[in-house]
Amino acid sequence: MAVLFVLLLLAVSAATADEDAFIGVNIGTELSDMPHPTQVVALLKAQQIRHVRLYDADRGMLIALANSGIQVIVSIPNEQLLGIGQSNSTAANWVSQNIVAHYPATNITAICVGSEVLTTLPNAAKVLVNALKYINSALVASNLDRQIKVSTPLSSSIILDSFPPSQAFFNSSWNSVLVPMLEFLQSSGSYLMLNIYPYYDYMQANGVIPLDYALFEPLSPEKEAVDSNTLLHYSNVFDAVVDATYAAMASLNFTNTQVVVTETGWPSKGDSNEPDATLENANTYNSNLIRRVLNKTGTPKRPGLAVSTFIYELYNEDKKPGPVSEKNWGLFDVNGVPIYIMHLTDSGNVLANDTTNQTYCAAMEGADKKMLQAALDWACGPGRVDCSPLLQGQPCYEPDNVASHATFAFDAYYHKMGKAADACDFNGVATITTTDPSHGSCVFLESLGKNGSTLANVTAPTLNSTSLDSSASDFRSGAFTSIAIMMLLICLKLMQF
Repeated sequence: MAVLFVLLLLAVSAATADEDAFIGVNIGTELSDMPHPTQVVALLKAQQIRHVRLYDADRGMLIALANSGIQVIVSIPNEQLLGIGQSNSTAANWVSQNIVAHYPATNITAICVGSEVLTTLPNAAKVLVNALKYINSALVASNLDRQIKVSTPLSSSIILDSFPPSQAFFNSSWNSVLVPMLEFLQSSGSYLMLNIYPYYDYMQANGVIPLDYALFEPLSPEKEAVDSNTLLHYSNVFDAVVDATYAAMASLNFTNTQVVVTETGWPSKGDSNEPDATLENANTYNSNLIRRVLNKTGTPKRPGLAVSTFIYELYNEDKKPGPVSEKNWGLFDVNGVPIYIMHLTDSGNVLANDTTNQTYCAAMEGADKKMLQAALDWACGPGRVDCSPLLQGQPCYEPDNVASHATFAFDAYYHKMGKAADACDFNGVATITTTDPSHGSCVFLESLGKNGSTLANVTAPTLNSTSLDSSASDFRSGAFTSIAIMMLLICLKLMQF
């Protein structure tokens, strides 16, 4: 059974040492049927995602994000870098059209000037620092330089000998670019953007890096990696790379620039030669990452100083070239259906998607089938539950039996009634459970992070109905008693005012 996902996320503020770190997501667009910008923003809001990074400055997305409360990083694609890096006026026009035209309605907080330019487009490296400066100058002219930072994402592969972290350094062949770039970041109060992919580090290590070390999984002290210079213990790749980045900057005498991770994640599916690109591992990596960032664990070198991080990425991108894994880094499919359920116990301010805190209403095992059928008929009729997903050909039709269909209807009614305990009785044939009944493409309300309120005014046809007997009459009586109790409580509450 495919594991489904419920996302997350609540975060605040910008990425500085004295403010809370956040989790954000990247939004790629290489989908054969890319959702409309308003649909994308609706998904972000529903999942309480408050920080996003765009790979361009798409006008439709920027308009849809206006007045949403979502903080946005926009990007200058690599193909535009040469023009901007060679012309101050081109940079000024870009800022005018893509930033000034949308700010402050769209809360743009940073601009990515290219992405991994040194490793993917080395011929443009000579104009990278100029492009950073020209874009920042345009922001200064518009009095936006304090609100909007300028930086460029680097691949962690430019750090050589990243372990032990304390003696890491950048590839010196790029020092002619890195030194002035770091000078710019420091003088402008910006931050170093870094892309970290433990998945690839693990894949390329030929067994040297244990899977648990890549996935943030707990390790016994003897299995942790120890920095021989500092004697600090490292339990995961991510922390080691972050500390290595700080050490590499320090080796060039830059110690006041913060790191923000602009890309990281784990693919949920891969080719036959990618056996560790699985739903379980993607779930484990991203769940542990979110928990670590939002709990402000920090790194061994900087405990308590968490690194704001953007997960790669919001959607699976089916048009991505390359291996199967390239198409499967997303948290959602094109329809906004979560790929897997995250495990976010003790993760701070996040949406209620920890499965241990989720409750469902299910048909009681061994319950009388006639009683179940009567309860199902009531839920889909007088109970005003939307039972259309149970129709033949719809996601929850299979398995076609009364217990499965009743569980769907019971759970929908239970959520519609605010998960009141009395709403999951159905004359004794239903029970509250923490086991998610979702299966295949049949996703239950709690798994989607919904509260069921949209069902309140929907009437659906009776399914697989038999003539109502006395058991149905008994059931209706019990259900309406639950409703009466809830109404009485509401009335009593109102009388207090």
